Amino acid sequence: MLLEKTTRMNFLFDFYQSLLTDKQRSYMHLYYLDDHSLGEIAHEYEISRQAVYDNIRRTEAMLEEYEDKLRLFEKFQQRQVVMDQLQQVIQAEPVNKELAFDLIVMLKESD
Repeated sequence: MLLEKTTRMNFLFDFYQSLLTDKQRSYMHLYYLDDHSLGEIAHEYEISRQAVYDNIRRTEAMLEEYEDKLRLFEKFQQRQVVMDQLQQVIQAEPVNKELAFDLIVMLKESD
């Protein structure tokens, strides 16, 4: 569960980090990408551990809200599934061209 949350937050951060403040980006980067503890981040910024925790939780909520509205991560996941299917179709013998073209259309429509 924790790994799933971390993976999801990393993806959401990748998609939406430009919508965050510099401080939010920095805290999220240190916490999720560099695997710093709350205490380490607090020490670096000379603030309380609780302040770091609160900021990270608010930022996580913002990222989830952005995803609820924009659905960039969901669309990315859907495209990945279709691309995997397309790869399997192309590698199969004989190649099902009709199915391959249908999957390409699905990819184009997902944008």
